[in-house]
Amino acid sequence: MEKLKPIVSRHWLSALAGIMWTGVGLMLMWRAQGWLAAMDRSWAWGLTLLGGIIAINFYYFMFTKTVTKNIRRLCSLPDPVGLLAFNSPKSYLLIVLMISMGIALRHSSLDRRILAAVYAGMGGALFLASLHFYRHFYEVKVLQKPCEPENRKG
Repeated sequence: MEKLKPIVSRHWLSALAGIMWTGVGLMLMWRAQGWLAAMDRSWAWGLTLLGGIIAINFYYFMFTKTVTKNIRRLCSLPDPVGLLAFNSPKSYLLIVLMISMGIALRHSSLDRRILAAVYAGMGGALFLASLHFYRHFYEVKVLQKPCEPENRKG
C-alpha cells in the first residue's frame, strides 16, 4: 500500500496549497457574482464594495497568519512527502466544517445580499492569501532560497 501513496517534493506542496486556496476563492466569488448579477445595480455595487472590505480585513488579520503558519509547517516536513500533506489533518476537518456551513447557508432563508457580501469577502481573502503560497514556491524553486516562512505581512 505504501508504494501506491503519491509522493512529491515538499516544495510542491506550496503550489498545491495555492491552487486549492485560489480555486476555493474563485468558486466563492463566482457564487457571489451570480447573486449580485440578479440584484439591482446599486445594491450589487455596494455589496461588492462591502465584500472587498471584508476580503481585505479577513486576508490581513486572519489569513496572513494562517498561511505563514502553514508554510512553516510545510518547510518542516520531510522530503519527499505525501501529496495530500499540503493541509494538516486538522485543516481537512476544518474544510469539511466550512463546506457544511456553506451548504447550510446556501439552503437557508438568509438574504442573498448578506450571502453575496460574505461569499465575495471570503473568496477574495482566500484568493489574496493563495498568492503567498505561490510566492513561497517561486522563492524556493526558482530563486533557490531556503524553505522558510515569510517574515513579512501582505
